[in-house]
Amino acid sequence: MHNTAYIAGCGLVTSIGYTVSENLASLKASRAAIGLPEWLSTRHQLPVGEVKLSNEALAARTGADARLPRTALLSILAAQEAWLPLAGKATGLRIAFISANTVGGMDLTESFYASFNEDRQTGDLNMVRHHECGAITERTTQALGLHCWSTTISTACSSSANSIMMGAKLIRNGQYDIVIAGGADSLSRFTLNGFNSLMILDKELCRPFDEHRRGLNLGEGAAYLVLAGEKAMQQLGSHAGAAVSGYANANDAHHQTASSPEGKGNQLAMRQAIAQAGIAPKDISYINLHGTGTENNDASEGAAVQAVFEQVPPASSTKAFTGHTLAAAGAVEAVFSLLSLQEQICLPHLRMNTSMTSLNWQPVTTLQAMPVKHVLSNSFGFGGNCSSLVLSAV
Repeated sequence: MHNTAYIAGCGLVTSIGYTVSENLASLKASRAAIGLPEWLSTRHQLPVGEVKLSNEALAARTGADARLPRTALLSILAAQEAWLPLAGKATGLRIAFISANTVGGMDLTESFYASFNEDRQTGDLNMVRHHECGAITERTTQALGLHCWSTTISTACSSSANSIMMGAKLIRNGQYDIVIAGGADSLSRFTLNGFNSLMILDKELCRPFDEHRRGLNLGEGAAYLVLAGEKAMQQLGSHAGAAVSGYANANDAHHQTASSPEGKGNQLAMRQAIAQAGIAPKDISYINLHGTGTENNDASEGAAVQAVFEQVPPASSTKAFTGHTLAAAGAVEAVFSLLSLQEQICLPHLRMNTSMTSLNWQPVTTLQAMPVKHVLSNSFGFGGNCSSLVLSAV
């Protein structure tokens, strides 16, 4: 069977908005939300794309327990927006849930370790029971009232793109009628310290694809797409305005964290995703770049885009709005790509001052109204785990 993976719904929370509509308003207004941390307790005063809601405020919005990990609370908020409007219409349909994260319940474990280190008799072990990544997926399915097959993907920055890819495959092969796919990640001291030790964090606001870029800003967030086959779309009463038409994952096996200079894995992922969508590179209307702002990543992706496209279409990175949301990035940017299709716009690329001398193209720096038929969304993670999605208007 070759069913199309239509998009029936979506949910999104980032530093620039707590719903899909709030995120769209910020994107249209070129309004970023990266600044000093408020809820993350850290000695490093580095800019981050932090969701300015406390755990208690997130719990109040979702009805979840405020004692859950922050990643779970963000995940539940986005997943509820995506799924709850459709849940009552899905009776009898085969449903699956695929989520991605890298932080898990690490925020609670960090707090537990500090207290345990002081007094080994009083540490609350309940704080570490949700530590591993799969616990976030379990808490989210419970919050949605789902009793279905679920799984967790953790492949660094490409994690939630791979969730969507797996969901689209399951729909395409007729194994499920509906797949809720995406991911979430919260900020934690471990990830902030880890990226800082790699010396790839910008101490100021990040400038992806700028000649003088200095690194990335971390962020947090969550996003989910509800993917459905044709039969499910009819039952849900959803208008099939867009679909995940192509997807691919590749690896250039170059380095533990860095991409190969020529972006071999990037090229493979883009070419294969475009081919699976049944189109040519020239048919891509807009590219949502991975665009982290690091020296290596932007150079590698830029070279790969230049190699794949004879004429590079309008392209931009939205991480200058939200920061790099790690495992959530692929799903966050898939929703941004969906908005590009729905609104017929190219999203703006912020803080671009000097073009990269190694490239013969540069990102689009202003919001542009334009015909958008196919969007390519890139997510290129540590270890060369490279994923590309194609979203198409239908």
